[in-house]
Amino acid sequence: MRIAVAMSGGVDSSVAAFILAREGHDVVGLTMRLWSDGEGVEGGVRSCFGPEATSASERVASELGIPHQVLPMQDLFESEVVSDFVSEYARGRTPNPCVSCNAALKFGELLARARGLGADALATGHHARIVGVAPEGLRLARARDGRKDQSYFLYRLHREDLALLRFPVGELEKEEVRRLAREAKLHTADRPESQDVCFASSTGIGPLLRKRVPGAARPGPILDGEGDVVGEHRGVGFYTVGQRSGLGLSGPRAQYVVAIDAARNALVVGEEEELYSRSLLANGAHWTGPTPAHEFRAKAKVRSTSAPAACLVRRDGEHLHVEFDEPERAISPGQAVVLYDGEIVLGGATIEGRRHGRVPGRA
Repeated sequence: MRIAVAMSGGVDSSVAAFILAREGHDVVGLTMRLWSDGEGVEGGVRSCFGPEATSASERVASELGIPHQVLPMQDLFESEVVSDFVSEYARGRTPNPCVSCNAALKFGELLARARGLGADALATGHHARIVGVAPEGLRLARARDGRKDQSYFLYRLHREDLALLRFPVGELEKEEVRRLAREAKLHTADRPESQDVCFASSTGIGPLLRKRVPGAARPGPILDGEGDVVGEHRGVGFYTVGQRSGLGLSGPRAQYVVAIDAARNALVVGEEEELYSRSLLANGAHWTGPTPAHEFRAKAKVRSTSAPAACLVRRDGEHLHVEFDEPERAISPGQAVVLYDGEIVLGGATIEGRRHGRVPGRA
């Protein structure tokens, strides 16, 4: 079988290619060129598919003895990911660019190009799994290593594409991935993982916001719940709901960002209990398996790092109302809510708003 591997220059995609080659598949490495060398942004960028990643991927392909191609996709990355990211920040929302990138580029355009090159499947280094019996019984599932699970970012995969995808490291613990890389003498074996927005500069997203959305980096008032000014922020684009650091506020109790009012260029702050919500509204629902009933029980993640929380979901077309058994902290508009049935990913949607709740156990 001919399998194309999306190679990002990291250890996970390197080991994915190694595993498939070891199994005897006809493997070809593909690297998306998504970002120019800095695009004039102060400090440069560290894109997982930028110039440094291209060099690393080419070297791994040479080490494995597989062919490798670089596919220029900067224009699509700009239109589908970066533009949406900066416009969402300008609205005071917290977007998740990895969700958009996976849907439009890695499992959209790249999958199509891999098929055009004669590949029977596309593999990536994502920590996720595809379980069940092909073709109609396949489902997206959480990775074996729950600490590294990336299924949250993949909820917009299309059900009909699951038979064309491979996640070779999804059954492995992260330590085993690095062990395999060392055994294969891959130079990426100890390469550190990228934890932030891949196209942000080495100093964060500030330079990008100042260049693309000056208003999101413009100082403005910090307001309390009564609307009184209690401080000044650096720009709404530098803050997210639930943030405590960087506010420069003093007082007997810690203050957190509880809302972002982009129209007034203002942050609204409050105490810890004001961050908790009983329910949320989300739009743009997408299902990786069969469309569920209009009302169903599930577990939901409101950010990639949160634990799945028990909830009741009511579905109205592409709109979801999610009511949690216990209040959830710092639900942020623009982020994704992803729904699970045990290990299986049901689907998800983009969070639009929340209803305030109360911290369990507090009056």
